[in-house]
Amino acid sequence: MEENKNWREISNDISEVAKKAINKIDNEDLVEDLKESLKNTIDNTSDLINSIFKTVESTIQDEEIKKESKEVIQNINNELLEFAKETRNKLSNLIKIEILKEEE
Repeated sequence: MEENKNWREISNDISEVAKKAINKIDNEDLVEDLKESLKNTIDNTSDLINSIFKTVESTIQDEEIKKESKEVIQNINNELLEFAKETRNKLSNLIKIEILKEEE
């Protein structure tokens, strides 16, 4: 009887370890998906800003308006870069916290 109890406990331990491993793999896949999605969003936004910048350069004739337009575009770009940096830092911190919780 004692032997069956030990095997049952071993089986439960193995199941628990397997669940944790699967959960960790799922979380890592989710993190990779988020990273890839954020990278794609940043790349697409960068392409869009470059396109707007080129359009301004090629279509606006007035130098003062062109200069001011470029400054506005540059300010938008800077804000987006700062937002991306903050988002990356927040995600990184959340991931670290989640990993620490899992290790407890």
